[in-house]
Amino acid sequence: MRQHALDIWNAGVDAVRPRPLMLRAWRELGAADREAIEFAPRILVVGCGKAGAGMAAGLEDALAHRLNALTGLVNVPEGSSVQTQRIRLHPARPAGSNFPTAAGVAGAEDMLKLLAGAGPDDVALCLISGGGSALLPAPVEGVSLESKLAVTKQLTASGATIRDMNCVRKHLSRVKGGRLAEAFPGRWLLSFIISDVVGDPLDVIASGPTAVDPTTFADAIRILKDRALWDAVPPEIRLYLERTDVAETPKALPASVRNIVIGSNAIALAAAQTKAESLGYRVLNLGSEIEGETLDAARSTAGLVRTPRDQRVCILSGGETTVTLGANPGKGGRNQEFVLAMLVELGRDGMRNTVVLSGGTDGEDGPTDAAGAIADAGTLDRGEDAVGHLERHDAYPYFDKTGDLLQPGLTGTNVMDLRVILTGPPL
Repeated sequence: MRQHALDIWNAGVDAVRPRPLMLRAWRELGAADREAIEFAPRILVVGCGKAGAGMAAGLEDALAHRLNALTGLVNVPEGSSVQTQRIRLHPARPAGSNFPTAAGVAGAEDMLKLLAGAGPDDVALCLISGGGSALLPAPVEGVSLESKLAVTKQLTASGATIRDMNCVRKHLSRVKGGRLAEAFPGRWLLSFIISDVVGDPLDVIASGPTAVDPTTFADAIRILKDRALWDAVPPEIRLYLERTDVAETPKALPASVRNIVIGSNAIALAAAQTKAESLGYRVLNLGSEIEGETLDAARSTAGLVRTPRDQRVCILSGGETTVTLGANPGKGGRNQEFVLAMLVELGRDGMRNTVVLSGGTDGEDGPTDAAGAIADAGTLDRGEDAVGHLERHDAYPYFDKTGDLLQPGLTGTNVMDLRVILTGPPL
């Protein structure tokens, strides 16, 4: 059953690999759209995200006959093994870190200059995927990168949703919230997007650099106050958000700006379901919109596992939960915490003939080298004090000792999390 769980999870991840997604998206564009791109004097490429390298390679595959017209760069994590010919892959942060860096700022500056220098007949193609908010930093004047990093960490520790976090980040940025698209004076801008946000909202994925922004400065202030962070954030953050002489993020963009979602958690779930069914499981697909506290999600899922079964069942779910950290938290991530919480909820009897796997499709889970964890009844026998580790948000050491960390390495894609729970009669 452990191997089945891994096979099902891998099938989901394979379905959202960026290179084939880009090729399929290109084929599905209308003929007029493809011609408008192919016959442009210059094709400017910019972008950001954990899937950026594969997306860039896929775009070069699709436009192999017009490579000489391509120019641009995409901000990606360090360590990519993908090779590109015309699109520069700019390492914008170390692997295993989801926070902005000076290298990321330099890449964002280059993109703004490239787009601003477009001719009237040039087209721009933006490659956007999850993780883009941290990979494409360009703080507004008067706010340092250090201050923006501080407020990002404060929001993360408070358990803020990605929507709330990105609302604040958009209003401290020169590229997010549609401002990257605003910088382009050319003929047509088209964004290809791989979503890592529940519901695939264009304004939230990577903080919406090419999408209109429905949120306001007042919303950003309210979020910080609601989370009791307003007095704790760096003073320059408060001063900037309260300014009255700064233009809002764009609430409308030209019709020449378009966004297409080409990959999502729903695609990964569908592929995982197909694989599970081929292995003989009846599938209960809970969908891609699981969010909220990780512990709550684990408790509700454990209730489904406790339901008596006379056949083998695969419970699938996607989405992205959060963990509200207390004082002095340990090491782990939301996926590792989900699996540990399932172990605590179900206990040895409940885990009999059950396997629980939860992993980030990007291969990263919190500030660790794991994507998540996979556990069975034997995990509790190999571990010590599961309850204590859960209370301390310290799942990584627990699973490191039991040998149950899920460590596929960086996958090159990112569509939130994929959870696979197998239960039922023995095989």
